[in-house]
Amino acid sequence: MSGFKRVTLADVASRVGVSAITISRALRTPEKVSPQLREEIARAIDELGYVPDRAARALASSRTDVIGVLIPSVTNNVFSEVLLGIYTAVENTPFDIQLGNTRYSSLKEEDLLKVFLSQKPAGLIVTGIDQSETSRALLKNAACPVVQIMEIDEDPIDLMIGFSHYEGARTATAHLIEQGYRRPGFAGARMDPRSQRRFRGFRDVATEAGLYAEERVITTTAASSVTLGAQLFAELIERAPDLDCVFCNNDDLALGVLFEAQRRRIAVPGQLGICGFNDLEMMAAAEPPITSIRTFRHDMGRRAVELLVDAIAQGRPRSGAVVDLGFELRKRSSTRSR
Repeated sequence: MSGFKRVTLADVASRVGVSAITISRALRTPEKVSPQLREEIARAIDELGYVPDRAARALASSRTDVIGVLIPSVTNNVFSEVLLGIYTAVENTPFDIQLGNTRYSSLKEEDLLKVFLSQKPAGLIVTGIDQSETSRALLKNAACPVVQIMEIDEDPIDLMIGFSHYEGARTATAHLIEQGYRRPGFAGARMDPRSQRRFRGFRDVATEAGLYAEERVITTTAASSVTLGAQLFAELIERAPDLDCVFCNNDDLALGVLFEAQRRRIAVPGQLGICGFNDLEMMAAAEPPITSIRTFRHDMGRRAVELLVDAIAQGRPRSGAVVDLGFELRKRSSTRSR
């Protein structure tokens, strides 16, 4: 048997010398007890280290004051900025954040959703639009508002805020072609659904221009990194030595491509154009600075919370509202006109 003992409401009541019901009432409606009693209760709670039982509160009410957030990675800088926006927005609300990491696994997402929903969350923020049938059913039947983030489409579960990865990739590829590059390549890692949509955007624009070639495409399901970007470019340039530009499905890879090109004495942008995706800080700091598709990740996290808080306050049914934050092509020296 465990030797740990949880401090209970009864322990606080015993320390103050009142009933547990009085303590409960003071915590729920402090204005109904005297200031002196509130001070005594607060002092007892601090001395004993009492923490309210959320599970018990959930049983007694329709929901907790917790917003569940599911993201696929806690190490990816893209999601770090989304989380910063979420935590910034929640600071002045009565809500807390419960974070779950799906690790790009649909099964893990299903398991986490079941755990979160069993705890009666006030709302849920989930990443992407490619939930499994099981996850989608759980979210559609959730007794709380749901916001899908990072993407947009025409079939939201409830609320949705993001941008089109496909259109972002189309814009990046069209820019490379406009700059005079005629043998475009693609480097992709992880190749989750968002990355696949970026690849399709690249492929479609390159095909429309008569410039697409399979040998200039390299992808892997491995996790993205700068080192991997260098490795992928080394393989790509050996396979397709006529390559004159690379669109990378994220900025980690783009930076790795730049490093490997410099190691091989390949001039950027003269011999090779490079474009990334997301526009992390390192794109502007690189030499030469790297062109990238800027996405508004902090705003996305912040506004996702605002949408949820508003929906919770209004008690609205499923709305189907979609907020397109768009993206921005940040042109830099890595794709200067040839």
